Amino acid sequence: MQSRWQRAAPWLLAGLLGVAGTAHFLAPDSYQRTIPAALPYPRELVYVSGVAELLCGAGLTYRRTRRVAGWATAALFVAVFPANVQMALAGRDASPLHQAILWVRLPLQVPLVLWAAGVARRVRPRDTAL
Repeated sequence: MQSRWQRAAPWLLAGLLGVAGTAHFLAPDSYQRTIPAALPYPRELVYVSGVAELLCGAGLTYRRTRRVAGWATAALFVAVFPANVQMALAGRDASPLHQAILWVRLPLQVPLVLWAAGVARRVRPRDTAL
C-alpha cells in the first residue's frame, strides 16, 4: 500500500513542472540569459525546455505514462543543470538574496532528480499496460 506521500508525489512534481514550464513562456528573457552564447536560437531553446517541462508534468498525471514521464523528468533535471549553473554565474549583479537563491537551488537538483526517479520506480508494470 502506498503512503500519502507516494500517492501525492507525482501530482506535486507535475504541479512544480507545470509552474516552471509556464514561467518559460511568461518570462522568457530571464531564462534566455541562462542559455550559453555558443548555442543558437536561445529563445526557441527556452520555449522547447518549457514545453518539455509541461509534457513531463502532464505525463506524470497519468498512471500509464508515469514511469516514462518520471524518467524523462529525471533526465530533464540533469540536462538543465548547466543552465542553472549559468544562471547562478550570470546573477553576480543581482541582489544578495537573489544570488543566494540562485546558488542554493543548485544542490537542490539532486533531490529533484531522486524525486522524479522515485516516482518512475514506484509505478507497477501492470499500471503501464494498455
